[in-house]
Amino acid sequence: MRAPVSGKWSPARPNVLVVACSDGRLQEATDVFLANELAIVRYDRFYVPGGAGALVPSGYDFARAHQMRRECRYLIELHDIGKIVLLMHGPVAGGSPEAACADYRRKLPRASVEQLREQQAVDANQLLRQRTKWAGQATVVVYRCEIAVGGAIAFVDLAASSESRRVGMTPGEI
Repeated sequence: MRAPVSGKWSPARPNVLVVACSDGRLQEATDVFLANELAIVRYDRFYVPGGAGALVPSGYDFARAHQMRRECRYLIELHDIGKIVLLMHGPVAGGSPEAACADYRRKLPRASVEQLREQQAVDANQLLRQRTKWAGQATVVVYRCEIAVGGAIAFVDLAASSESRRVGMTPGEI
């Protein structure tokens, strides 16, 4: 016999949507970041390979990006979303290619870590510039979860003018 699930369902929807990569290795750090740094604990989830990167073609995947934006827009309208948190992930500058997002590796198989990071920054800017097309009137923020050698993680605001907006966690804090 199964134990009952704790908690209580509420008909009220959260008005935040988080678009993140389905890579389970980042789940705990993502939850900690959202709760501790952005004060977000109730949110709708749109978790797909590539996270926010799935919403842009990165010069290659136009059909998928178009479909992902349609799905995202559907959720935004249906759930009356007011804020969207876009998340990407990959290694820190000079970091291990092993920490790179597999979806970006698929789209750009010959790219170096630095080229992948640059493409993510370009993609983040494109998503922000075109936000009214896919996000309507919702507020949009975008971060990259950066993985350092040794596993430390920092979330960097890709909309900031510099990388001074960094929120970090060591592997023991996750």
